[in-house]
Parts: sequence; structure tokens; C-alpha cells
Amino acid sequence: MDAKMRMIDQGLSEEFSKAFNENRAYVIASRAVVNNGLMEAAEDYTAVRKLNEGFTIDLRSKEGKITNQRASGRCWIFAALNTFRFEVMKNLNLKDFELSQNYLFFYDKLEKANYYLESILSITDEPVDGRLYCFLNKSPLQDGGQWSMVSNLVVKYGVVPKEQYNDAKSAETSRWMNEALTSRLREDAVCLRRASKEGKSVEELLKMKREMLKEVYRILCICLGEPPKSFDFIVSDKDDKVIADYGITPQEFFKKYVGLELSDRVSLINAPAEKRPMNRMYTVKFLGNVWEGKKVAYLNLEMEKIKKAVIGQLKDGHPVWFGSDCAKFSLRKKGIFDRASADIESLFDIHYGFTKGERLTYGDSAMNHAMTI
Repeated sequence: MDAKMRMIDQGLSEEFSKAFNENRAYVIASRAVVNNGLMEAAEDYTAVRKLNEGFTIDLRSKEGKITNQRASGRCWIFAALNTFRFEVMKNLNLKDFELSQNYLFFYDKLEKANYYLESILSITDEPVDGRLYCFLNKSPLQDGGQWSMVSNLVVKYGVVPKEQYNDAKSAETSRWMNEALTSRLREDAVCLRRASKEGKSVEELLKMKREMLKEVYRILCICLGEPPKSFDFIVSDKDDKVIADYGITPQEFFKKYVGLELSDRVSLINAPAEKRPMNRMYTVKFLGNVWEGKKVAYLNLEMEKIKKAVIGQLKDGHPVWFGSDCAKFSLRKKGIFDRASADIESLFDIHYGFTKGERLTYGDSAMNHAMTI
């Protein structure tokens, strides 16, 4: 009896089939989903029309044209630069403006390569099949990132206008560049571990790493082009007044025309998990890009406090960078993320009852996309 209860036999399959086909709603739901797709069939138009697109605080008049990350995971860079370009447009009275995502993407890859190799050097005694090494080795140069990471890049490298360093094909579709770099870095990790076990000194290992990074820089230049060290900035404002700044560096440009103090900013999260008490700072070990930069850090707060902080920043006239789980209850074509509007629970005749803390703990939810409010 016990063995039979553990397997799916023909009788059980027939029981499932009978229960499905005897329910008219299930059969109709199946037709709708098979022919139209899951999220299309799940859309509840009555819930959608209840959503109000009017806002008491609206900064969209200064947001500029929509930007497009294409087939890459650069959302966090795009979102951050959209908050920065807002400041440039406001400060210079511009109708539209865009900063180079390719520029930060280049240096993020270079810094992540260094971060990965430094991490490998710090755990040479760890087994290669251990959890930590597997975490580091899974995706050394992933496109994604956090607010602290973009902040580190901007503090170190500044920003440039998009026309000074436009998107390369390998930025718009980053897969093949990432494949090439990742394979090379994993091989570099093998070489560093082997050299360490052979008794090479720290100085010798760092010299090896320097040569490895020279290769990474070369590959990035071939794929993305070499970033500018300085440039001439010439633009006309809404009143046709010409603004010209010659030979300005990316760091000078950020300080002069964006003017934000990034050290004043912190990432707020709402992670109501059992082992994550509120009102505390958290980090993730070995998550970062600039090795000597600020650690990725989050302040865990109740959602009401986060809402208050967001509203306060908007009232002060500054857009907000944020990340969320965009894989859940998503009507992407309409830009709606709403459980009632994407009603897959009614469609499947189920109910998702576990808490947000449980979803985070069991890996069902995580930040996977960054945007701007």
C-alpha cells in the first residue's frame, strides 16, 4: 500500500483526468490558455480598469524618452542613469538627454572580473565543488547588479553622455561576450588555484592576475569599444541656449551636471523573513563589483516606512531607483504588476497562501528587475 501511494500509476492518472474533465470551468480555462497564453487568459479586465493612473506626485514631464536595455541584463544601470539624467535635464533645462549605459557596462565587466579573481585568490583552500566556490563560479560576469554597485562605478569612473559612447552590439545582446569572458575567467581561476597550490607568492599571483585583467580589458575594448577619458560636451537647452564644456572628464561631468552625493543614499528592502529582523543592515558576502568599493548593503524596513521614504524623495523632486520581482502576476504589455489583474489563481483554481517571508526564504521570490519611480 505504501509503495503504491508513492507512485503515479495508471489508475491515479485516470482519476486526475476524470476530475479535470468533469469540471466545465477547467475545460474552458484550458481552451483559453492553450489558444491565447497563460497571462493573456488570466487577465481580469474588471481589476485592470480599477487601477488609477493618476498620481498626486508626477515627475514624468522631465523624464525624457524611454530607454531600452535590449537583450541584456543592464536594467539596474539603465534605472540608475535614468535618475541621473533627470537631474541633468532639470539642472540644464533640457528637453531630452541620455547617459551612456555602455560606459558603466564596460567598467562593470572589468571590475567584476577583478572582483571574481580576487575572490578566487581569497578562497584557494575551498573545495571546487563546495557551495561558496560554486556560487562564485556560476556567473562571474553576470549583467545584473545592485544600487551599491552602480554607485561604486559612478564614484570611481563618472558618467558620459550617450552620444560620446553609444551602445555596441555586444551591449545590446551581451550573451556571446559574456560567454567568452566567463570561460576565460574560469580558466584564469584554474591557473590561479594551481599556482597557489604550487607555492607561488602573493606578489606572483597578483602579477598573474594583472595579466589576466589586461586580457579582459582587451576583450571588452574589442566588444564594446574603448571608453572616452575626456570629451567635449555641447548641448542646446529648451530656450536654444548653447552649453559648451570642453575636455571634461566623466568624473567632472557627474559632479558638475548631476550633482548628487551618492554616499548619502542607502538601499531599503522589505524582507520580513524569520531570520531577518527589521531595522538592521544586511549584506551578501562575495556580492559586488568594485573590490575596494562600498559593500552591497541593505536596510531592512517595514513596507510603510519604505513607502514614506519613496514619497518623501519624490516630493523633494528626485526620482527613485527600485528593484522588484517582475516574474509574478505580470501583464507586461500593459505595464501592470498586480495580483488581482493577473488572476492566475482563479484560472487554476488554486490559492498562493505562503507569506512574503516564506517566498524569500524558499527561493520563490527575489529582485530580478530594476526600474525608476
